[in-house]
Amino acid sequence: MATNIVFHPGSVSAEERGQLLGQKGVTVWFTGLSASGKSTIACALEQHLLHLHKFAYRLDGDNIRFGLNKDLGFDEKSRNENIRRIGEVSKLFADASAVALTAFISPYRADRAVARELHEKAGLAFVEVYVDAPLSVVEERDPKGLYKKARAGEIKDFTGISAPYEAPESPEVHIKTDECDVTEAVKRITEYLSQRSLI
Repeated sequence: MATNIVFHPGSVSAEERGQLLGQKGVTVWFTGLSASGKSTIACALEQHLLHLHKFAYRLDGDNIRFGLNKDLGFDEKSRNENIRRIGEVSKLFADASAVALTAFISPYRADRAVARELHEKAGLAFVEVYVDAPLSVVEERDPKGLYKKARAGEIKDFTGISAPYEAPESPEVHIKTDECDVTEAVKRITEYLSQRSLI
């Protein structure tokens, strides 16, 4: 890391920004297996929040790998760096008083803890949403055919098959998508945010 740099604070405080924009910043961090429903729920929540006139923006795992993280693979070290970068980017969005919605498998508890700590140190809210579906259900869904390829040995380091997924131990919101539809999931997350004055 460079040593000849100095952080340059702005002239707008978080309080002033929040007052002028009429909302606080928060990161809603969706985690779960591929095909669990993270992106689907995040898309629906983003639209719902925008209809409530809230500044919300979704950062999606696949989409980020087309640009910011296109230099990363799927080995453990690359996955760590992928989530580190998203933790930093979502913190910037939250600092701008946005509702940052991140939809990433983010399989390791330690990496999610780092993202949470980044926010907490900056005085920003972080809400972990565990989008939970049994492996049998996500394999049946398999919209991109990835589980089939992973089972056939065509994809290495595939979370849930040949790479681990460490489920959250105490997420703020736990959505079981084999028991709950998208509308109900959005309602539950919105209620959680509203009850804590985060939207």
